[in-house]
Amino acid sequence: MNIQRWIGRREPNWQRLDALLKKVEQKRLKSLGSTEIRELASLYRSVAADLARARTQQVGKTLIQSLQSLTTRAYTQIYQGSRRQEWQAAKKFYLWGFPQVVQQTFLYIATATAMFIFGGLIAWWYAWQDPSFMSLLVPAELISLVRDKHELWMGSIVGIEPLASSNIMMNNILVSFGAVAGGITAGLYTIYLLVFNGLLIGAIGALVGQNNLAYPFWAFVFPHGALELPAIFLAGGSGLLLARAILFPGQYRRLDALKFYGSLAVQLVFGIVPMLIFAGLIEGFFSPNPVIPDPIKYLAGMGLFVLLVRYCSRK
Repeated sequence: MNIQRWIGRREPNWQRLDALLKKVEQKRLKSLGSTEIRELASLYRSVAADLARARTQQVGKTLIQSLQSLTTRAYTQIYQGSRRQEWQAAKKFYLWGFPQVVQQTFLYIATATAMFIFGGLIAWWYAWQDPSFMSLLVPAELISLVRDKHELWMGSIVGIEPLASSNIMMNNILVSFGAVAGGITAGLYTIYLLVFNGLLIGAIGALVGQNNLAYPFWAFVFPHGALELPAIFLAGGSGLLLARAILFPGQYRRLDALKFYGSLAVQLVFGIVPMLIFAGLIEGFFSPNPVIPDPIKYLAGMGLFVLLVRYCSRK
């Protein structure tokens, strides 16, 4: 290979890339037009190939270092700029996009909430009428602990908070994702999860109420439940959206309905993941903490719920 001829042929590309990079470094990637951005990406790939060839041909240490510097600068601007745009898009979604999607899909979320509450009320009523009913839902050892020892089970979390918190997060995420994925069963599995979890919380509520432990129990539930339960309702709404697309596509073809309602469901899922993570941290470290007075836990739960409602209501 004639080195000087090769350099003379390739050098205009290097100079052009250097000029574009200087502009980006001074005024950021948004200063480039769409044509210049495509040119920047193309030149980056071209110069990266030139660098590889220069190394194999041993054209000189100085030129190799210069091309290395040029490709590093281009990589930094292209990929960091892309990541910056992604962060900006995520910020915009969580500030405005997610509340708008919640408002747009409120009917489905409200339906999921009603299913959970229905299950809870049914179990609570039956458990008070027939205490043996709760044995169908609540583990026997839990019933024995509350009835025989008049103790709650949350103390087992104290001392293993990090492990408990991570386990709680994973369980909540699995339940929520199960409610979302249940939409592909025409909503049957989503409905089952919502009603079953409602039945479970209703039966446990009756159990602690019958044994005069309702106040400390709900003090434990309120802080994390203010985020965890709405997240599950949002996940249930996502599953019902998918079920709507399958069962009642309306004016859309079924595939188009799945794309439309699936897009809304995915946006809800993106929104609930931070809620579940934060709820898991609260449930692991704050809710079971015996040092924190119960009234503070009630206030924290109510405060978080009010903030969540205000956030989801923003226009």
